[in-house]
Amino acid sequence: MNNQLSSRLDDIVRTFPCFKNVSTSDWENRGLSIVRVPPSIAIAEGHLFEHAAFVLSGTVRIYKVGATGRELTLYRVRQGEVCVVMMASILGETPYEATAAIEEDTVLLLLPVDLFKRWMSNYPTLNQYIYKLFIKRMVGVTDLIDDIAFKPMEVRVAELVLQRLSAGCDDKLSITHEQLASELGTAREVVSRTLKELEQRGVLEIGRGSIRHIRTEELKRIVTVLK
Repeated sequence: MNNQLSSRLDDIVRTFPCFKNVSTSDWENRGLSIVRVPPSIAIAEGHLFEHAAFVLSGTVRIYKVGATGRELTLYRVRQGEVCVVMMASILGETPYEATAAIEEDTVLLLLPVDLFKRWMSNYPTLNQYIYKLFIKRMVGVTDLIDDIAFKPMEVRVAELVLQRLSAGCDDKLSITHEQLASELGTAREVVSRTLKELEQRGVLEIGRGSIRHIRTEELKRIVTVLK
């Protein structure tokens, strides 16, 4: 077992309890590695994986790109998670069906594909974790399809702004119309028009690369009334 892996093994098992029964000899496999990946690195659709990646820290955005270049965010993979589209690619031995972009410094535990498949067979806790995550993501993607098909754009924009604000404590959000559109899977013009309508009603103010003076209670009312 390499020194980096040995020194972090307790943290790895705390982050991924599904590894709690992995034997010491399996952890000594030379193909195992821990890597730090900087932002802006991306894995393109069609990629064939040689390793299964487990996120120890950081955030990875998983999205689809349409023929016109329009993006739609499917979900984000954070600490203690894996990308189920990647898992489907590995287990099905098929090309990757999405694009993955590193959004911040991210630390990954990499398992060679053959080793990962062997662990899936030998360790029920890992097997159960992966399939539970498949179910969780399937529900999330189904909800996303419902949002796109049935929710008014005003509600979707309001929900996204509220979601992004939840981590902060002020009334300003640094995000471009293009970024909002990529999250929602729509055209920038649609987002700009929706934000302009909200601005005219005094719900928020549009700035360059930001949304200011956000009245969260009004956004919550929009979500409740129009949802």
